[in-house]
Amino acid sequence: MMSLLLHLLVPIIAFLYASVGFGGATGYLAVMSLFGIPPQEMATIALVLNILVASISFSFFYRAGHLRRDLLLPFVIASVPAAFIGGYFNITDEIYSILLYAVLTFVAIRLLLFSRPQDDSQPLRSVPLVWALLIGFGIGVLSGMVGIGGGIFLSPVILFAHWGNSKQASAVAAAFIALNSISGLVGRVAGGTFEFSSFGMSLLPFGLAGALMGSCWGAIRFNGLHLRRALGVVMSFAVTNFWWTLWR
Repeated sequence: MMSLLLHLLVPIIAFLYASVGFGGATGYLAVMSLFGIPPQEMATIALVLNILVASISFSFFYRAGHLRRDLLLPFVIASVPAAFIGGYFNITDEIYSILLYAVLTFVAIRLLLFSRPQDDSQPLRSVPLVWALLIGFGIGVLSGMVGIGGGIFLSPVILFAHWGNSKQASAVAAAFIALNSISGLVGRVAGGTFEFSSFGMSLLPFGLAGALMGSCWGAIRFNGLHLRRALGVVMSFAVTNFWWTLWR
């Protein structure tokens, strides 16, 4: 019954995240953490689903003409090797859980409180190369360690700094997520933390279905503001449950 519920939740998560250019790793991790799946297997499954969903999302945003290569490349140059380094580390289950939910708490706050309708109306600025490299490296290390692609951090940075509009940020985030997830996954293989079973494989078709529908709607039709706030509500439930259990 729990397995069936998880298979039903994965396409919903993929749909929602793909519609705003994300791979959904934070959503998969939040859900899987409720089912007693070992942390290293959770991280590996999340990265594999991330690669699948983010790649599909990127293809739709790219074909809709939203990709800016000058916005993507400075971040990717630093983040991809950093994600490999992060994925290579073998951290304890306790540290992993605290780090994961610290990330999810940040994501929930960001999605709920800092998504603004006027983000796309501001004049755009050029991206400082040094800042892009530092931000890309930091996000890359964290992404590889936790098992996410990092686009959910990069997208708000781009919006808040006025380096791109929401559609451009989504296109860049999708490519960023796919590339970092691949690098992080390779790092897990090299570091001996890669754990992927037939159960993880069974989730892929469900993620694929959700990604196809969400990417189509997101690149062409959806306004991402309300979806991001809805995702923030979902993430808030997951992180509140964890911190309450940890500190009570």
